[in-house]
Amino acid sequence: MTDLVGHFLMFSLVGVIFLLAPLLIGLLVRPNKPTDEKISVYECGEPTIGTSYIQFDLRFYVVALLFIIFDVEVAFFFPWAMIFGGSMQLADAQLDHRAELSAKLLDQPATAATHEISRQTAMDIGLLGVGDILVFFSVLLVGFAYVWKRGDLDWVRAVAQEIQEKAKQDGPPVPAPLPIEQREPAPVA
Repeated sequence: MTDLVGHFLMFSLVGVIFLLAPLLIGLLVRPNKPTDEKISVYECGEPTIGTSYIQFDLRFYVVALLFIIFDVEVAFFFPWAMIFGGSMQLADAQLDHRAELSAKLLDQPATAATHEISRQTAMDIGLLGVGDILVFFSVLLVGFAYVWKRGDLDWVRAVAQEIQEKAKQDGPPVPAPLPIEQREPAPVA
């Protein structure tokens, strides 16, 4: 037990040293020459829209949330695939090791497999699994269609709409005054 604690403390100490050493070296070595350009706010090349209280375009946030939602939902396919694959193996008419596979699916030791899953039960489980995944996938598709219809995936169109709405609010553009060289002389009275 003491050996484990010693290893843990040594690992923690080395980790802290590896984290702090580059920061301290950088603090001592890097030059400190601030200019107006260096201390200005970096906006990723995006023109600002709205007030400065919103520090980033909200479309980044929406797209990130949509990615996380649909990415996490796909992770639910893996447990389903394991159960479906096992039940389809049991439904196979040419299977020789049915008792071992039944024990594995029922979470029992192979010697204590008193309950064996029949071919018909395995087929019923497989069909139920297909129905479940179709319902799950259809809910995902409905959510995707809603997001698509709402326009959250149309990045360029949203910018064009914002520009058009801003132009409508501002009114028609006012022509810029001509330079002095191009103006007609005022009539002399």
